[in-house]
Amino acid sequence: MTGLARRDWRTLDETDVRVRPGKGTRPRSKRRPAHADASTALVTGVDRGRWTCAVERDPARVVTAMRARELGRTPIVVGDTVGLVGDVSGKADTLARIVRVDERASVLRRTADDTDPYERVVVANAEQLLIVTALADPPPRTGFIDRCLVACYAGGLEPVLCLTKADLAGPEDLLAQYADLDVPAIVTRHDEDSPELIERLRDRVSALVGHSGVGKSTLVNRLVPDAHLATGVVSAVGKGRHTSVSAVALPLPQGGWVVDTPGIRSFGLAHVTADDIVLSFPEFAAAAEECPSGCGHLGPPEDPGCALEEVVASGTARAGRLESLRRLLSSRAGIES
Repeated sequence: MTGLARRDWRTLDETDVRVRPGKGTRPRSKRRPAHADASTALVTGVDRGRWTCAVERDPARVVTAMRARELGRTPIVVGDTVGLVGDVSGKADTLARIVRVDERASVLRRTADDTDPYERVVVANAEQLLIVTALADPPPRTGFIDRCLVACYAGGLEPVLCLTKADLAGPEDLLAQYADLDVPAIVTRHDEDSPELIERLRDRVSALVGHSGVGKSTLVNRLVPDAHLATGVVSAVGKGRHTSVSAVALPLPQGGWVVDTPGIRSFGLAHVTADDIVLSFPEFAAAAEECPSGCGHLGPPEDPGCALEEVVASGTARAGRLESLRRLLSSRAGIES
């Protein structure tokens, strides 16, 4: 050992600390500014790292914002309530900063398919989801409706069936299939406005979802005349072209917001469990806790020990409710009904 002998650590104190001057000497702090003066805004659009926001939910006060560095990769989607600082005047060539994302009251999620582990948040904080389905051209797809219902129950949204093109076919058969679920329904025609739909959307944040070609963008154009959304033409094979490429929140003349989402062909539910769905059926929730571990609540032969039949047998719930619940569970599990 050369040089001076190393000092005994027990004799060291703070005066012996040597700090090398230069980069990195300033202690890092995880404390972030509170931004108590931040303006509250609703995210109405997302495009390549820039967010369009309505300050205080006022459609006349629209600003463009970027995500503040301290938020890192925090996801921000249409419908989020955020805090803004910086220039919130909305003038040309100005940019505000999003410094806070409030807790979400509801979330509509989907995955690309039932094996995809990556969840995609379609919209946040919507109070209700209008499942837009054409009664004809293209024909209704109950499997898609069932999957949207599952996503609503799991995400805290109120589902509403919006059946379009009633001038081409009647809604009776389709409505009968969902009668036991007590899902509200609105029937519209291509050639008429719907006062019932307008009232349903008043002063609420509502999202619309549906296959391409079902008339979703046509509905939005009627509700928001200034939207100028392209409407698709249904192809000869019954599949429409995608006319909305990203979710966007549009202000309604009567108050409230409607979120138009891109037309989708599949609604993956890899993020949803069977218990998530059962919890949305209060009459079965307690009995489900008595089921064996891992029970999918589908009943025999898949789940022979399922306790949900006992609820129906006792008269506490209708058989039609259990049948409808299990149809949704089958849809989540990818089982054709």
